[in-house]
Amino acid sequence: MPALGRPRAFDMPKVLQAAMRLFWEQGYDATSVTQLREATGLSSASLYGAFGSKHGLFERVAEHYIAGPGSVTEVLADETLGPREAVAGLLHASIDMQTDTSHPRGCLVALSGTVRAPGDGEAAVRQMMSARRAANRAGIRRCVVRGTEVGELPEDTDVDGFTSMIHSFLLGVSTQVCDDVPARDLHAAADAVLAIWPTSAKVV
Repeated sequence: MPALGRPRAFDMPKVLQAAMRLFWEQGYDATSVTQLREATGLSSASLYGAFGSKHGLFERVAEHYIAGPGSVTEVLADETLGPREAVAGLLHASIDMQTDTSHPRGCLVALSGTVRAPGDGEAAVRQMMSARRAANRAGIRRCVVRGTEVGELPEDTDVDGFTSMIHSFLLGVSTQVCDDVPARDLHAAADAVLAIWPTSAKVV
């Protein structure tokens, strides 16, 4: 009977949390393996043994982020909410999350892996984050389409243009937050964006 492997001598959630904060604050390219080892307390052998590479660790961190702070986007899939209500919930919850001082500011998905740094790992991270942004955009688009179907928005609404307006605002929140724009101003801006979307469906 083969011997059982030795159990990991570290707390995975704590490691992912520490690595997440570092990637979130500095971005993928600027974060070194040495910094990750210091932040997580892992040796090189443990880090590579558990994750395979810096990119492998970032993949797990991205999953950890999406299941945690990034879960604010899940409201888009809640069809018990009206489409405008879902988008409003996304924008305001995202602003609250991104301005929360208990973790780095901004959105990891919006800020990490956007610069075209050289290297296969960097390209893979850009593709991963681009795919996540595309998923968020698709969720917003579904809400806009629902908005036209229930009469909240005109039938001839430019769905893709309307989607781009909302998604661009959502992505832009990160740079505003990093420039110290107050949360109250961002919430007011979100309300201004939502002002062109009626608050309820028309009565037929």
